[in-house]
Amino acid sequence: EKNAHHPFISTTVTMASPLPGTLQLAYKARQLIGINKPARLYRAICKEIPRVLTIYDIDMPLIEARDAIRDHFADNATIRDSRVIDMVVEKGYMELEETLLQHKQRSHLLRFFEGYVTPEGSNRKKLALDSTIDEQFARN
Repeated sequence: EKNAHHPFISTTVTMASPLPGTLQLAYKARQLIGINKPARLYRAICKEIPRVLTIYDIDMPLIEARDAIRDHFADNATIRDSRVIDMVVEKGYMELEETLLQHKQRSHLLRFFEGYVTPEGSNRKKLALDSTIDEQFARN
């Protein structure tokens, strides 16, 4: 229905698609109605794991990748505030979409799947006062 005074302005505004620049899956996360949004996200991620492992050439069994995803969900299992749950689910959909669009590097996903441990304390290589430039360069 058109406005009588402004023929090009509609009197009703509906948002059929997300705004330009927003990610489709994040928009979908906002539109989810019902219970157990984290379970829907988990299923969506598990469905895309084989494609992600292929795209990023990660040689990891599907079961291990799924276990890593499950561990990340378990880390957030204690959250009870519905607003925080919605935010974390939306962030999960954004991460999934950015991964599928190849906005991440392989090392980011390896760190996510396998974990990354920064050597600290006695595990870190020690340098002597008279160490060579090669020894300094090889230190991690």
